[in-house]
Parts: sequence; C-alpha cells; structure tokens
Amino acid sequence: MNHPGTRVLRLDALARVEGEAALHLRVQGGTVTETRLRIYEPPRFFEAFLTGRGHTEPPDITARICGICPVAYQMSACQAIENACGVTVDGPLADLRRLLYCGEWIESHTLHIYLLHAPDFLGRADVVELARDQRAAVERGLRIKQTGNALLEQLGGRPIHPVNVRVGGFYRTPAPEELRPLAERLRQAREDALETVRWVAAFDFPDAVCDHDLFALRDPGRYAIDAGTPAVMAADGQGRALRDFSLVDFEEHVREGQVPHSTALTATLDGRRYLTGPLARYAINGRWLHPVASEAARDAGLGDPLTGPVCDNPFRSIVVRAVEVVQAIEEALRIIDGYEPPPRPAVVVPPREAVGAGATEAPRGLLYHRYALTEDGTVTEARIVPPTAQNQTAIEEDVRRAVQARLDAAGPAADDEELTHVCERAIRNHDPCISCAAHFLDLTVERT
Repeated sequence: MNHPGTRVLRLDALARVEGEAALHLRVQGGTVTETRLRIYEPPRFFEAFLTGRGHTEPPDITARICGICPVAYQMSACQAIENACGVTVDGPLADLRRLLYCGEWIESHTLHIYLLHAPDFLGRADVVELARDQRAAVERGLRIKQTGNALLEQLGGRPIHPVNVRVGGFYRTPAPEELRPLAERLRQAREDALETVRWVAAFDFPDAVCDHDLFALRDPGRYAIDAGTPAVMAADGQGRALRDFSLVDFEEHVREGQVPHSTALTATLDGRRYLTGPLARYAINGRWLHPVASEAARDAGLGDPLTGPVCDNPFRSIVVRAVEVVQAIEEALRIIDGYEPPPRPAVVVPPREAVGAGATEAPRGLLYHRYALTEDGTVTEARIVPPTAQNQTAIEEDVRRAVQARLDAAGPAADDEELTHVCERAIRNHDPCISCAAHFLDLTVERT
C-alpha cells in the first residue's frame, strides 16, 4: 500500500531490452526518492565455469555469455590469455580480429537502433508497428544488420557464438577473394548507414544532461574498438579533464560491489558514478573518426570533440550509435582493401604461470577480463566486468532525472502508464545487455 502522498511504480518486466529486469520507483510529494533497477535473471556463474579450464577454452565459453555481442567476450578473453602468456597478436591477424569486431558493432548497433529504440522516439509500441508506416526504414535497418551478420559468418564461422576464433588468432583465415563480396555489401550498407544517421538525428530528443564521469578505451590515432588504454573524462564542473591509467591497474580504479536488489554487481570508478558506452567513446575518441563518419556526426549536430563540448544528452546516444555504424563500415572497408593473408591462421600461445588482463569496447561499453593461470595453463581465477553492470548506477540516476523532469512538467497528474514509458525509454538509451551483467553472485552461508 502506498502512504499518503507517496506513489510506488513497479515495472515488473522491461520490454525491448536484452535480458530480464524490473524497475522500482518511489515518488513522494512530487519528488523521486528512490530508483532501483532490479536485474533478476538468475546468476550464470561464468567466472566459476572458467575455473579449472585450460587456457585455450575461455574464448569459446565466454562467447556464450551473450548472443548479441559474443565477439566482445571472445576478443577480451583472447587478449587477457595472450597477455598472461606474453604473446602479442599483430599484423593481418590483428586486422582480421578488428574486422570481425566491426561486424559485431554493425549488427548490434543496428539491432538496437531499429528494432529496440527507434519505436520510443516515433510513438510506436514495437518494430512491427513501426514497419506498418515506415517499412522502408525498417528494411534499411535489416539490410545493414544482415551485412554485419555476413562479416561475422565469414570470419567467425557463424553469426551467433562464432566458432572460428581461438587464442592466438583463428582456426582458419580467409583468402582475399572471399572478402571481396563483403566489400561490395559494405559499400551498399554505407549509404544505408548514412541515411540512418540522418533519420535518427531528426528525432525529437528531450533535454537531458549526463554529468557522470565517462570511461572508455583510448587508442590514439584510431577510434577504439578492439584495443586501447582505459581513459576517464571526469565531470568535475570545470570542463572534462582527460586522464588514463594502465590496464593492470583497472581493478584499483574500478571497484565492484553488490546491492540487495540486483543479481548484477555495480561499480564505481575511483569512488564515483560513471558511464561507459557510446557517449563515452565518442567524447574520448571522436577526434579519430573516419572523415565520412566525422562529417556525419557534425551534420547530425553531435559537435566536434576536438574543438567543442562533448555530447552529454543520453537520449542522443542513438545518434552516436548510428555514427559508430558508419565508422565500423569504413573501418571494415579499409581492412578488406589492404588485406594480405597471414602466413598462418594463429600464433602459438604456450601456457605459463601468470596473470593477464584484456579489455575491448563492446557495443555497450568497455568489457574487462582477467585470468590467472598455472604453469600448465589451468585457469585458477577469472574476472569479467561487463559494461551493463558498470552502467547500472548511472542508468538508475538517468531514470530518476527523466521521471523527475516529467513530474516537474506534468505535475502529480502524470499517470503510471506515462511514467512507465519515460522509465523504459531512459533505460533503453543505454542498450543494457542484462544477461551479460548477471554472471556473479556472492554467497555467504551462516551455519549454527
């Protein structure tokens, strides 16, 4: 029962997000006093599954964490294992990994833009309803996504949970003539992607400001996707100062903890709330966008991170994602154009007793892996920090602000259905991958 002057809004299930979660919202006297994003998917214990496995197994096991972004888990796992074993994968093999990752960015971002998020801005219940009066737009989105899937299938063996990735490289690498048809599809997808930027840039965006610290990999000279150094752009009230730190120090800065209402961990960065994902990547790496993507970003009103303020409206993250699709297409075309087959599909990664870490930029944000190995390569400890868990506190704050803004505008008369829509829309800004986040549970057993 609600107390007088108090409203409690419960969203028992969130639609158009990957995974299962609910939201608890308390409003008292016209003020939002409590926001809890409750990720209630059963813990999946992937870190425990990895313990006792051989050092070649994490890429295949962690790929099953997510059907939308399996490449992110494979690439971060490979980097961490190779780091522990003192091996660097470079040259054409590194290019092929980046090409595979571009395919994931293309398909995942496009799925989010067209099938999950655009209906919010266009007043439609879902993509099926959207397709009734914007069929051409939805078909455009499906064409782009199919192109991303084609890259995953060619390089990974299949578009979901790829099977061709291994520690040290691939089981098989393609011949140049196998990639040429993909280049033609990518050139066609580029026009669709540019039209997508123009399409989403015309949406009606609520006024909002993201004042969380921004956290992403930084890879000077190119837009960070598959490598980089952790970088923080602080929201300190005096502009956004940029600093970075070594990946080996990641867990000294990023501290995880549990909250009673969620099976996912939450995180702080040097004790502060922070956000990872497209807004952070664009703010930190935007100056290294391909010229075509950079021009599309400026035309879409995102501004130029090199000369002006960063985009800090979370509702405009859909525009940044669209620009990143253009970036991924241009990067894929560059790699295919200069591709020369490597002398072998993988380098040898002999085991040794060590600890290694790796991080890449999943479509939803920075993904960190760390593994401890024995001399024979047995995994004795695994640590995975997914982006949605890192973003959980920022999402809750963005939801609180969005609902508060609506209450301030509409007053107490705002009904629960309207507030539900506001909450869902604010959550979907971050494209949360909830299944990725619910992989850990801290269990304490008290016996008497």
